[in-house]
Amino acid sequence: MKYMGSKARIAKYILPIMLKDRKEGQWWVEPFVGGANIIDKVDGNRIGADSNDYLISFLKSLQDGWQAPKNVNKEMYDDINKNKDNHPAELVGCVGFCFTYSAKWFGGFIGNTKDVVCKERDRIGESYRSIERAREQVCGIDLRSSCYLDLNIPPQSIIYCDPPYAGTTKYKDDFNHAEFWQWCRVKVKEGHTVFVSEYNAPDDFECIWEKEIQSGLNVNSTKKGIERLFRIKE
Repeated sequence: MKYMGSKARIAKYILPIMLKDRKEGQWWVEPFVGGANIIDKVDGNRIGADSNDYLISFLKSLQDGWQAPKNVNKEMYDDINKNKDNHPAELVGCVGFCFTYSAKWFGGFIGNTKDVVCKERDRIGESYRSIERAREQVCGIDLRSSCYLDLNIPPQSIIYCDPPYAGTTKYKDDFNHAEFWQWCRVKVKEGHTVFVSEYNAPDDFECIWEKEIQSGLNVNSTKKGIERLFRIKE
C-alpha cells in the first residue's frame, strides 16, 4: 500500500539481514507497521501495530472484507477530514492515507492530474487498486492499535522499528526520539532482537546496512537520503 516513508523499495535488502537467524515460531513484531510494506513479506507469526487508530481500523476492515470506495472526490475528502467523528473509522483511515498527496496523513486531496509529459493519470483508480492489493498484504497479520510503549510483545521476538524519522515530516503527533531509543535498549535487555530504520542513531547503535534512496513517492524527485538499518552494538 502506498504510504509515506514506505520501506517497500528496500525490503529485499534489509529483510534477509533481519531474518537470517530467525528461529521456528519466533514472532516478527512491527510497532510502526504503517502501510504493511515490510511485514507483508514475512511469513509465520506476525504482529503489526500502529498508534494511528484510524489506520489499524482500516487495515483490519480489509481483513474482514470491507470494500473501499472506488470514487472519492475533493468534497468527500474535505468532509471526512473536517468531520472524522461523523464517519466510520475505517473510511477515515482509508481516505486519510490512500487518497492523499504523497500518502501523507490528510496531506491534501490527490485528485487526477497530469504528469510531467502531460499524460492524464487516474490517481483515484491507482489508489483504489493499491488498497485492493493491500487486502492480500495484511492477511494473517495480528493487527493492533497501540503505541509502541504499550505494545505487548511475545518473548524473544524480532522487533523491526520504522519510527518517524528525526527532523522529517510528522505524520500525526510529535514523537519523542530519546524515549524511543531508550525503549529499544530496554527491549534488547529483555531478550528481543531489535532493528531500526533511521537516517541516524545514538552512538551505542551500529549501522549494519545503508543505501542512498530517492526520498518520497514522486518518481521525478531528485531528493535523496541515505537509508540505514541499525541494531545495538554487542
